Amino acid sequence: MGTAHNHHAHDDHDHGHGHGHAHGHGHSHGHHHHAPPAPGDAGKAFAIAVALNVGFVIAEGAAGLISGSMALLADAGHNLSDVLSLLLAWAASVLAARPPSERFTYGLKSSSILAAIANAALLWVAIGAILVETVRRFAEPAPVGGTTMMVVAAIGIAVNALSALLFAKGSKSDLNLRAAFVHLMADAAVSAGVVIAGIVIMFTGWQLVDPLASLIITAVIAWSSWGLLRESLRMGMMGVPESIDIAAVRTFLESQPGVTRVHDLHVWPMSTTETALTAHLVMPGAERGDGFLHALSHDLEHRFGIGHPTVQIETDLDSPCALASEAVV
Repeated sequence: MGTAHNHHAHDDHDHGHGHGHAHGHGHSHGHHHHAPPAPGDAGKAFAIAVALNVGFVIAEGAAGLISGSMALLADAGHNLSDVLSLLLAWAASVLAARPPSERFTYGLKSSSILAAIANAALLWVAIGAILVETVRRFAEPAPVGGTTMMVVAAIGIAVNALSALLFAKGSKSDLNLRAAFVHLMADAAVSAGVVIAGIVIMFTGWQLVDPLASLIITAVIAWSSWGLLRESLRMGMMGVPESIDIAAVRTFLESQPGVTRVHDLHVWPMSTTETALTAHLVMPGAERGDGFLHALSHDLEHRFGIGHPTVQIETDLDSPCALASEAVV
């Protein structure tokens, strides 16, 4: 997503560690005014996808009521989870764009991480529901809904696949959008399973095809959502984003001219698209101006995708930093 970056750095006269060396504490803040996560693009995609899915749920629910088909009503209920998933991701992308406040000094950026966790959890709830139903079907194979069910499922494939396509591009760089994308693709797979099972049963009469197709689909959803669950939980625990090699970041900082060591290095996700860093650089006797910090901010942004760095420079070796030990956080 296009982001405008306006880095500025400033000296901070006291970082609270009682070093008392005002001149030595430079902070580089990658204060970039993020154009909110392309609200035009993402907002439009969410609006279209929600409208498509709500329309599908209403049509499917109505068809179920008119034909008295419990299968259609159950599927309509299941497709409501798509709408919930999309609304969660949409709300998070809107909240993440809000400016910081006195209480939430990072704004509400991390809501995108919470939404990704919630969506990954929703997918696993869906997997559980499909498995329970599958086991029941193996025990007592129920006749698969005829032509109507297959037609509806085919429409379901189209609706979900079309909705997923809207997020295909953004899902590569934003975990929140990827959660919505995986959810929609999983539902397209469920619908495809219904159609395939229906066709096979029509021609062979083999009822067990239906629960077998369910098992395969469950495995596919579990496989595709496992990475999503793992990465969203890692972000929720403030872990280093998967795309960043922390060892390379440390080596890069240590290689800066005048830097003798780096400590208190932390990298964490502020949202599903933005990453922050704090670090202390020991630079004995070096008087580094803002230019050094500007260049450092620029390099961290362009090499590693870290857009919000805060760097403390320590120049006096006689006043050791309280956070110098790697065991102290």
